[in-house]
Parts: sequence; C-alpha cells; structure tokens
Amino acid sequence: MSELVAARSGVILIDKPSGFTSFDVIAVLRGVLRERRLGHTGTLDPMATGVLPVLVGKATRAADILPENEKSYRAGFALGYSTDTLDVTGEVVKRSGKTASREELLAALDSFRGVITQLPPMYSAVQVGGRRLYDLARQGVSVERTPRRVEVYSAELIGFDQSAQSGELEISCSKGTYIRSIIDDLGELLGTGGVMTALTRTSSQGFGLSECVTLDEIKKMPDPWTRLIPTDSLFERYPGLSLSCKQERMYKSGVRLDPDRVKGALREGIYRVYGESGNFLGLCRVKSREDGQPREMEVYKNFW
Repeated sequence: MSELVAARSGVILIDKPSGFTSFDVIAVLRGVLRERRLGHTGTLDPMATGVLPVLVGKATRAADILPENEKSYRAGFALGYSTDTLDVTGEVVKRSGKTASREELLAALDSFRGVITQLPPMYSAVQVGGRRLYDLARQGVSVERTPRRVEVYSAELIGFDQSAQSGELEISCSKGTYIRSIIDDLGELLGTGGVMTALTRTSSQGFGLSECVTLDEIKKMPDPWTRLIPTDSLFERYPGLSLSCKQERMYKSGVRLDPDRVKGALREGIYRVYGESGNFLGLCRVKSREDGQPREMEVYKNFW
C-alpha cells in the first residue's frame, strides 16, 4: 500500500450524497487530497446516491477505456403522475386517475428486461449539437434525440404499496441506461404515469456500496490517501501477463513485442501488463498483423 500511496494514482470509492453532482464530489476531493488530476467513471444525477468510483492521478487515463461492466441500482418510484425530469424533482406535466395492481406491475416489468430502446431524457448530460440536453431543457427547448439500445440484465420489484401506488425496484443494466426512463416508460405502459422518487447505485465497475466511503468520512480522515485502491482493480476482467526486465524496458520504449516470447500471452485480446517486480504498467493488445506476419503485442494504454 505504501508504494501505491507514494504513486498518488488509483481509485477512491465514494458513496455519493444526495444533492451533489458527480463534479461536486470531484471538487470536494480536490480540496481533501490536494490533487487536481481527478475524474469519475460515470455520472450520477444530483438526487442519486451510491457508488461513484473516482480516478486519481494517472488512473484518470482509464476514463475512456473502462470495460463495459454492469451497474446495479435500487430505485424508488411512484405511479399516478409524470414530470418533465422523469423524477420527483421536476414539474408535474400529467396526472392520472388510474391505478395499477401488483400483478399488472409485475407483468409490465417483463417488457423492460433484455435489450431495450430508450430515448435519452431532456434533463440529461447527453450532448446534441455540442450542447448538454439539460442546458437546453432549462431554457425550455426540446430537441430531437436519437434512441439508444441498452440492456437490462435484471429488473425486480422488491416492494410495492398498492394503496400508495409507490414501490421500489432493483435493476442491473448496461452503461448508459437511464433508470428514470425505465420508470417513466413503465408508467406509460400501465397508463398511470410514473416518476423516480429515489435512486441508489449499489454497484459500478465491479465495486459495491460496502466498499465505499462517504465524503464526510474521508474529510475527517488523518490520511485520506489510505482509501486509494490500485488502478489495475478496474481491469480485473482482463487476464494478466508479466514481462521480464528486458521486455519491460523494450515495452516502455514503444517496441512491439513478440507475444510468443511473453509469459501469459496465449491468445489475441487485451491484457493487464506487469513488470518483473509486479508493478502495473498498463494494458496491452495482442493481435495478428494484416500482412500475415507473426502476432505482435502493442501498448494499449500506459499507466507508468
């Protein structure tokens, strides 16, 4: 851990509080850590809480290459009305006198498992024509949006008060899925309307809520750097390989290595790369050459 702290690079897992944007969290941590190189792995709405992996130092280089890991959420909802933001913070745009039973809700939920198509909400960070949708929405402007395909791995009803027409869902899904949109579309299908009333991200990038620390907790720590975890923990889905001292020098110099001479490089694909001493160097790609020559190993992303 001492070498990790000295390197000042890695991941800090934050349990984001409600009322903070993801960038608010970054701003607080800049003050706590006295480190400007910070980023996060996926935006959470201000009202949402839960797992927000924060990239520190050289780990910020991972932002554009993170594996497509599933994310899990616990979401509160209410039926009977709709809002412009699709959640409880927005202005009511429609009310319905219709109610839904638990059985109707369970049947409708079947339509939201598997690969589905979503229209990004106007109140979202998606860019259209170089502008964020939420900036346009705040100006009263609505623009045409392109539907997106996402995948919902599981969607379970874990509680429903039929008299109050409110309940809670547990959802695991692919990156880019809007839970607000699922609830809004669910309400449309039921004919009741529906809004998200609460949201907690319970897992992201393979990390769970129990591994996180709150902002209040980290601000009180004598040494907040002790919460840093290794950068390579972001890439555990990829197999690892080790280089000899000579291969490490060549690799860092940009030389493309012969994977048949590298221990662990058995097939084509992306690998975690370690030096002879076990230090994480980054990611490489083993691939075949178009000219029919032997395979080669190239740097995919370095973290040295």
